[in-house]
Amino acid sequence: MSLIGIDIGTSYIKGAILDLKTCRYEHVLRIPFPDPLPLKDTFRCEFDAQGILNEVSYMTCQLANLDPACDGIVMCTQMASMILTDEAGKTVSNCIGWRDQRASMPHPSKKGSYHDVIKSRITTEQRAELGNELPVGAPACFLFWMKENGQLKSNVIPVTLADFILANLCKTRPTVDPTNALSYGLLNLDTLQWHQDVIQQLGLGEVRWPAIVSDGQVVGRMRLGGRDIPCYAPVGDYQCALAGAMVKTNELSLNISTGSQVSRITNHLEKGDYQSRPFFEKQFVNTLSHLPAGRALNILVDLLTEIERQTHGTVQDPWNYIAEAASDADDSDLGVTTTFFQGPCGSRGNISNIGERNLTVGTLFRAAFMNMTENYYACALRIWPDCSWENLVVSGGLGRKLLLLRQMIKHRFQSEIRLCQVEEDTLLGLMILGMVFSGDARSLQAAMQKVLKLSNIDIE
Repeated sequence: MSLIGIDIGTSYIKGAILDLKTCRYEHVLRIPFPDPLPLKDTFRCEFDAQGILNEVSYMTCQLANLDPACDGIVMCTQMASMILTDEAGKTVSNCIGWRDQRASMPHPSKKGSYHDVIKSRITTEQRAELGNELPVGAPACFLFWMKENGQLKSNVIPVTLADFILANLCKTRPTVDPTNALSYGLLNLDTLQWHQDVIQQLGLGEVRWPAIVSDGQVVGRMRLGGRDIPCYAPVGDYQCALAGAMVKTNELSLNISTGSQVSRITNHLEKGDYQSRPFFEKQFVNTLSHLPAGRALNILVDLLTEIERQTHGTVQDPWNYIAEAASDADDSDLGVTTTFFQGPCGSRGNISNIGERNLTVGTLFRAAFMNMTENYYACALRIWPDCSWENLVVSGGLGRKLLLLRQMIKHRFQSEIRLCQVEEDTLLGLMILGMVFSGDARSLQAAMQKVLKLSNIDIE
């Protein structure tokens, strides 16, 4: 039995054949996610929805030709990217990305930004019911901005990127599963249904919301090679990556990539001073996301390589040199705060205590890694105050690449680290979920055990 797996990520759109018999993903295809459209309004971040649909459709057909006997399609998607459609599924907006900042613009009421006004209309109790998570880039914020500016038509349907693509490929109505519904900023975690009170308070009552379906539900069928192939409800890439890292309830997860998250899987909803998100099989995740990682470090890299880029047009990959220089450098009194973007740890970064001899590439990045480590530890204490985790699971490209960072984390946490050894954790997550969705495995744990038995992955 095999499935087609599609991961619509922030940096790349990836696809593969997921062989459920051998527990391997094969014929991995990868194309860069398109650049944002060149808009005059720098607050907006939008993409060509039809172009993305065409790319995914072509990739799906390529994979189907490589495996004409595939038995289904599973997808995960970057969370909070949204497209508005009409009842017929026709787009009435571009794809609005999660990096969109229009809600940070001043509100005409002069009571702060649109985001500030949204927060003022939601009670503390409601905010907890929504998962303590309503970033500027959430669809609820896009929609509120549109409503306040007379740009929101009645009866439009806000659809996640993957659900839009799947609805078009299957020619069916779009739906959404709880892992992706949470990213709208309007899901009531107590009921796993749309939070109608908050929707009315934000003036979004005329919007038509997609039906929320359970994870693993078949939401359409795609015609491939003369057969109707079942397509399962797309899931959030964040939850999919946790499944791919095979995180257990007694482990603390640190995903370190473009962005970063500290996460804990729980067997029931536990509200607190962190974000709460649905997981699979009626579990939940406590997390703190948008922590400084690769995107923040690239600010420093871009500064150091600016002259070469402007002079020669290109620059060689500097990361091997950076990693070696940081490892060779001694600890110094140079300070780096990596919170260059809004997040749980702050919104302004800095380089401080610069002396005549302490500012080198090695000391700069060593100090940045130390600051990232302190951020992770502070966030871990918020989501798991008694520190009773058995070990840490480090995943993500940056977490695998930077040995020094892992060593710093291990020393600060005084915990053993289990490194997620697979580069494509979302594709492995799709395989594990696909086993459960298709009935090949009775549970996530059973699917994980099968993967461990039949592959060379070692999670000990």
